[in-house]
Amino acid sequence: MPNLQKLKKASYKCKNNILKQWPDAKLIARDDGGFVISINDYIPADEYLLPTTTNKTTAWEYAQLSLKTTQNFNRTHPNRLDMLGFEHKLNRINNRRSRAKKNKKSR
Repeated sequence: MPNLQKLKKASYKCKNNILKQWPDAKLIARDDGGFVISINDYIPADEYLLPTTTNKTTAWEYAQLSLKTTQNFNRTHPNRLDMLGFEHKLNRINNRRSRAKKNKKSR
C-alpha cells in the first residue's frame, strides 16, 4: 500500500509542475486507446517521439520529461547566445562597474 501512495504523490507532483507553468495543459485520450498531454494543441511528447501510454500517470511523466528537456535545450542552444544579448549584458556590467568606481571616489 505505501508504494501506491508514493506513486499517486509522484503523479500529482508531475501534474502540478506542468499545470503550474502551463495552466491549459490537458490529458487527451487518443483513438488508439493511449493518453497524451496537450498544451494548446501542442503535444510535447510527440516532439521527442515518446509513445502514447495507456497509463495517465505515465502520460504526465512523459510530458514533464519532454518539457524539461526542451527547457534545458533552449537554455544551452547556440542561437540563444546572439550578439545583441551579449552586448546588452556587457553594457550592463560596465555601467555597474563605472557606478561603483564613481561611488568609491566620492567617499
